[in-house]
Amino acid sequence: MEISRILHQHNRCSGLNDNGHSKRSFSSCSRLSYDTQMNNEYWLDRWERADIGFHQNDINPYLREYWQALALDSDCQVLVPMCGKSRDMLWLREQGHQVLGVELSLVAVQTFFSENNLTPKCIDEYPFSRWEANGMHIMCGNFFDLREKDLANVSAVYDRASLVALPPEMRKHYAHHLVDILPPATQILLITLDYPPDEMPGPPFPVAMNEMHLLYASHMKIKLLAQHDVLAQNPRFQQRGLSRLQERVFLLESNKK
Repeated sequence: MEISRILHQHNRCSGLNDNGHSKRSFSSCSRLSYDTQMNNEYWLDRWERADIGFHQNDINPYLREYWQALALDSDCQVLVPMCGKSRDMLWLREQGHQVLGVELSLVAVQTFFSENNLTPKCIDEYPFSRWEANGMHIMCGNFFDLREKDLANVSAVYDRASLVALPPEMRKHYAHHLVDILPPATQILLITLDYPPDEMPGPPFPVAMNEMHLLYASHMKIKLLAQHDVLAQNPRFQQRGLSRLQERVFLLESNKK
């Protein structure tokens, strides 16, 4: 598939024209659709400008430490929503897992494969384009367009940067959509941040303990694996005025039969 065709496909799925500009009609959008569109444009712009301070060059230490708590078969498929160009996907692949990433930005997808010296095969699977190489698959498109059949082989989810990237109303939509389309018995390793919400505008956004229960308790068993005060190790957040910053690691287990 030619890159120009992939770009056209990606822009169409993201609500953009072929020049990358918005073609939405505000009057016909629901509030949620409007918020989703604005959020999409925000992240697409961040990737276009290489303004990606949220990207971690190293493997996440919580992933290394707590992944074993899921007790997965090595060859199972792991979903990484809103994956960017995360190197965590390489680590998961090294454990033997098939990796299924989902990412809105074509720039992020192309950069992931090029930086890791991988030559992907590109497949048009509307409303996504699928990029595959060495047991790693990234679906380029809107997370909210995922369907149950897309995740039929998924056994676990790794979420380090998805939930915290979304404002409150979109977090509800994200959690509901994810839980609704996951196969039964799927587990989630979820990493969140928490801080006084009036001290800093997100992203990343704070997710309090009570919100975790509101989002997931009716569908998932929630187990807190770790909680750490990390403000001292994050001067950039101190500079933004935070008085408290906590990271939490959760294991979520599906109640679906």
